[in-house]
This record gives sequence, C-alpha cells and structure tokens, in this order.
Amino acid sequence: MTSRLQSLDADLRELENRLEQGGGAKKIEKLHAQGKLSARERVALLCDPGSSFLEIGLLVAYDQYDGQAPSAGVVTGLSVIDGREVVVVANDPTVKAGSWWPETIRKILRAQEIAMRCTIPIVYLVDSAGVNLPYQGGVFPGQFGASRIFYYNSVMRRYLRIPQIAAVMGQCIAGGAYLPALSDVILMVKGTSFMGLGGPNLVKGATGQVIDSETLGGAETHTQVSGVAHYAVDDDASCIAKIRELISRLPRPAVPAPVARVTTDPAIASLLPSDHRMSYDMHALLRLIVDDGALDEFQGELAKEVICGDAHIGGIPIAVIANQRGLVKGRPGEKPRFGGIIYAESAEKMAYFIDRCDRQRIPILFVQDVSGFMVGPEAEHEGIIRAGARLVEAMATTRVAKIVLTVNHASGAGYYAMAAQGFDPDFVFTWPTGRMGVMEGEAAIQAVHGPAIDAARKAGGDLKDEVSAVVDEMRADYEHQLDARYAAARGYVDAIIHPEDTRSAIITALTASLNNPGPHLGPFVLPTHIA
Repeated sequence: MTSRLQSLDADLRELENRLEQGGGAKKIEKLHAQGKLSARERVALLCDPGSSFLEIGLLVAYDQYDGQAPSAGVVTGLSVIDGREVVVVANDPTVKAGSWWPETIRKILRAQEIAMRCTIPIVYLVDSAGVNLPYQGGVFPGQFGASRIFYYNSVMRRYLRIPQIAAVMGQCIAGGAYLPALSDVILMVKGTSFMGLGGPNLVKGATGQVIDSETLGGAETHTQVSGVAHYAVDDDASCIAKIRELISRLPRPAVPAPVARVTTDPAIASLLPSDHRMSYDMHALLRLIVDDGALDEFQGELAKEVICGDAHIGGIPIAVIANQRGLVKGRPGEKPRFGGIIYAESAEKMAYFIDRCDRQRIPILFVQDVSGFMVGPEAEHEGIIRAGARLVEAMATTRVAKIVLTVNHASGAGYYAMAAQGFDPDFVFTWPTGRMGVMEGEAAIQAVHGPAIDAARKAGGDLKDEVSAVVDEMRADYEHQLDARYAAARGYVDAIIHPEDTRSAIITALTASLNNPGPHLGPFVLPTHIA
C-alpha cells in the first residue's frame, strides 16, 4: 500500500523531471548546435564527479506565468567543487533567453545570501538577455529589485571577502553586466559570449553606429581591448575546467569532513500516517536521520511534547529540536498534553536548550510538526506569552547555524517558534508532506463559518447551498495553499527534499554552514574590524 508521503513524493518527482527540462528538448538541441551546453549540463560538469547538487528553488514560479517560467529561468544551488562547498547561479537560456523574471531576482538574491551567510565562494554562469520587459515592474524597482544583486556583489567583494567568479557563457546585457563586473574574476567564451551595456541594435538606435557583437563586446574585445574580462576560453567545457582550477587555488577553511553514511533509510517514508492529523512517533523518525540512530535526549522526562537532544549527522555534532505528536502523558495528577502544541514548560525547555547550544556553538536542526501554542485559561495563567517570547528571542538571536525541516504541520505562531523563514535560518527544507499556514482548513472553516454550521447541526438539517459552496471552496483553497509545492513555488522553502535524501541534504547544508565560524545572524554579518 502506498503511503501518503510516497504518493506525494511520486507526484513531486514527476513535476521535478518536467521542470528540469527548462524550455524543452528543442531549445536544448538549439544550444548544442551553437556549441553551447545547457544550464544543467554546465552545473553537472562543474560539480565534483559523484557529488550531489543541492538545488535551491527548483519549484519557484512553476505554477505562474502559464508554466512559461520553469525554475524562473535560473538554476541555483549548492555544489561541491574540488572538495569544497560552492554556491552556483546558472541562467537557463532555454527559458526566455535566460531573461530575468521577478522571481529570478529573488532566487539570485537567496543564492547570494547563502554564500554570504556561509562565507563560501559563489560562481555565476551568465547567459541572460537581461530583464524580461513585460514584467519589468517586478524586476527593476524596489529594495529587493535587481539592484539588490549588485549591492550584495559589492558587500561580498569589499567587506566579506567572499570569492565571486563570473563566467559569461552567452549574453550578458545592460545592467546585468554589473554582476560579472562586480565579481573578482570574469571569464568569457570565444564566439558565443557577449557582454555590453547595449547590444548592436541599441547602439545603432542610440548613436547610429553599425557594429557586430564580437567587436562590440565579445571575449577577445573584453580581454584584449577593454580589459573588463580576465580570461578568454575556447568553449563551455574549457570554461568550466578553468573555473574548477580557480576554485582549487582558494584557501580552505577548517570544516569537519562528513564520515558517516549519507543515505537515509527508505523506511522513513512509512513512518508518517496516511492522515496528517494522526499521531506517530517522532523518536523513530529522528533515529533514521541521525548517525547510528543515536539521540542523547536533553530533559527527556520534562515537557515530552518537545524533543531536545544531541546527535551527529554525517559525523558532525548537531542539536535537534523536534515536536512529538500524539497524546503525551503528563506527570501524576496532571492532564495529558497534546503533541505538536507548545506549552509554557516546553517553551522554557527549548529556550534553555537553544541558549546552551549558542554557548557551546552547536548548530541546531529544527524538525517541525507543530500546530501552534497552547491557548486557554490554564496556559495564560502559566505565562505562555512570556515563555513563548523567551523561546522566540532565544531562537531568533542564537548565533549558531539553524537548519529547518518540516515533515508535517507548520502552523501559526508555532511555525515562528520553530525557526521559520522570517527568522533567517541558514536553510529551510520540507518533505512533500509539509503543510505551512496560519491554521488548517477545518479550523479556518470553523472560525469563519462555525455559527452557521452549529445552527444547521442543532436544527438537524444541512447547510444552505450557498454556505455549503463557500465552505467547500474555502476547504479547497486551504488544501491548495497548504501544499508544500505552493510554498516552494513562492520561495518559502529552499527545497522540497525526498525522504531518502534527508541526511544528504542536511549534511550538505550543515557542512556549508560550518564554513562560517562567526555569528549566523541575518543575510550577512560584517566583520568587526571594518566598523
């Protein structure tokens, strides 16, 4: 029998396979005829043989623009090059000539933030016709418009000293040319690359001059005449080889190498119940994620609705905070507690544990299956607001790396307390079963239409047709918006990961994060010596 997780996972794989085709086979064939590789072929060639590429934002914009913007026309993610973690940004020229949609900007900014936060190199494989003009209103202006990319370029270059390598492997037009210009090293491919503030047609219209692309801004022009670029290479393969050579020369930080097995036991997919509202044992799930199933639980007999403990993943020490589902037996004389709910006592337990991790510089993995904070007179009298605020402050201000994995619910203020995206965790992942929202659909229906439903129940009849139709529509809307794919399409998570890839993704993210020995706060932290 296929489980809920396995069914959703199969649907996700089908969607991913379609998105990975970019603009389609015919456009890829056209690139090959031009002597060029596709964006994904370039990334695959850049990665170390046998290593995995942790893609960030594959599903972004997949359900917008009538499906014309797969992955928003840019491939972003974490690669391993010469044994070290590197962020890669590769324009996909098969999608509207690699032009920038509003979501393209957000993906590039997220990639840059990962590089800054983890203090790891970033490589740009540039092949873009510039702004997608029909959507320029969402690209050009605003605090997080295209100019933010160049701001991050500049901060990395001047203050953070994060290596930036840009390879112009196709078009690079107008303001987009500042991205390579603000990098440390620029490579260009002879015969297929062009870089200029304006192309031949714009030059003719503006000045009346007639000039060809190669003379105006080709590889030889920019390496022999203008001096803008630094290396001219013969083809895409030579360009990728040169990038790998440049990466190999960079100094290496002291980061522990993963030593344990990477794969996750496929049995993990069967642990979640068929109904997301039903209980299961989070301990069993965690045992399949951490090394050797060994989790040293912290205050295991206190506030059992929350699990805090120490473990290793890939040989790297990590702290784990997770929500236990089901009915949790209380101490003698106390009521049972509802798993997945944060109580005052569990908030205090988590806050203390986070503070301890901060003092000892232990990174934290948050495994979310949370429905919110407890409400009611008992909770209020126990000081749930104060305890919740203490937890949120500890989580928000800890200086260690934070990685988030949503396996089921991530609702309301509980989502915030478990290191939500707004609190700048280093990486945010979800399983296909992840459900993010203020509340579940049935709870929302009760909140909005409860009086009408109760009245109909008391009268022994059915809801009025018009009310029933509205309730059904609301239920369908919530199911759509609670879907993990909906969150991924809008960049609320970095990636939906397949259950058996859980350990691999966490190890990659954790290893990348540990390149930064300093504070992990916000998209970047300036070194104190420049203040």
